[in-house]
Amino acid sequence: MPTEGAIADVPICKFSDHLPLYRLSQILARSGIDIERSTLADWVGTATFQLAPVVDRLSEHLKASGKLFMDETTAPVLDPGRGKTKTGYLWAMARDDRGWGGEDPPGVVFTYAPNRAGKNAEQILQGFDGTLQLDGYSG
Repeated sequence: MPTEGAIADVPICKFSDHLPLYRLSQILARSGIDIERSTLADWVGTATFQLAPVVDRLSEHLKASGKLFMDETTAPVLDPGRGKTKTGYLWAMARDDRGWGGEDPPGVVFTYAPNRAGKNAEQILQGFDGTLQLDGYSG
């Protein structure tokens, strides 16, 4: 049975260190720890599920700010059945007013969307009633 720390370490390796799960499995195997990639993927899912309320609360907290920055970036996403990847988008909603003497702590929330349609930004920003800097556009 994995500990909470082991489950937390897998998404950190995957997302922060950009380490594919098959490589993490190989690294662990060199230390005599045989964990299949599918098991590691299950742990990522478990961590994601457990952290969802934290991400939701951080998003609410950021949207209570007077101003936000939002941008999207591409990310390769598996395209099941085709054996290839397709382009997906990670939308970042961020706040950092430290340079302007702001007292709120900086924060960022990433949200996945399958395209860069404006409706995705609208959905992510639902409930925000401040000034937005959006990928070069201020409004």
